Amino acid sequence: MQPSTRSRYLAIGIALFLLGFSLAAFAVTVTVTDNRGVAVVFDKPPQRVVSLLPSLTESVCALGKCGTLVGVDRFSNWPKSIQDLPKLGGMGDINIERIVQLKPDVVFLEKASPVIDRLNGLGIKTFSLDIKSMSDEERTLQKLDIVFGTSESTRVWNQIQKEIMRANKQLSLLQKNIRVYFEVNPAPFAAGRTSFIGEILSRLDLINIIPESLGPFPKINPEFVVQAKPDVILLTESTATDIQKRPGWNTIPAVSKNRICVFTSEQNDVLVRPGPRMGEAALIISQCIQEKMSSSR
Repeated sequence: MQPSTRSRYLAIGIALFLLGFSLAAFAVTVTVTDNRGVAVVFDKPPQRVVSLLPSLTESVCALGKCGTLVGVDRFSNWPKSIQDLPKLGGMGDINIERIVQLKPDVVFLEKASPVIDRLNGLGIKTFSLDIKSMSDEERTLQKLDIVFGTSESTRVWNQIQKEIMRANKQLSLLQKNIRVYFEVNPAPFAAGRTSFIGEILSRLDLINIIPESLGPFPKINPEFVVQAKPDVILLTESTATDIQKRPGWNTIPAVSKNRICVFTSEQNDVLVRPGPRMGEAALIISQCIQEKMSSSR
């Protein structure tokens, strides 16, 4: 065999080997267990994804896979690149027909979603992920990494932790160990110590007045807050106007000294979503605590 012929055959052999390797890698399937305990099989990384929960939408994008999203729920609004995607409704009015038209490889949703069985019955793959705590977000990022074939979850998680640490360091000793009350909505529902918001407050060395025994997001009696005497109150713009009218609240240190953190709707989205922006949430809280405690001395 001539050297040129031998070289040609060698080159062809290498090319076939590399082609076979790439095809084999492409054909590898992964099985990931979702929050229902269902083992979901993915023959290849999904290219067309529907997300029906803001925290999941944000987690997908944090891993650099925003480009796979073809539809989202009506509340998903971050990052800006997804704002023009088809909006498919909320928890109680998901547009099944539109989802079918979008031909997704998978639909990400929460475990309690009422449309899982119907979507599965239409041949659409579903994958449920519930994010209610910081550890839930870490596990979600890890599972999404496997589903997409990426390796970004550690980077994203470490960034969240760095931001929380930075938020903690921004607070002086006098601004830590103060009593705080975080009102989620004016019912009033509060953020308890076992909620992801409560976890953030704890990581900032702040004392949440809502005891662990009441659960993550309890509805409370406003008189409880009066008795607890928080040093700082954290709430949204829509709730702020109601505070002064509540019986006895003018005696609360946070109210009488004007230590009330009022968050915009954009900030509130960051604060109440247990996703990859939890580090940013910690920074928002820390910044407001600094301002309120410094200005009221």
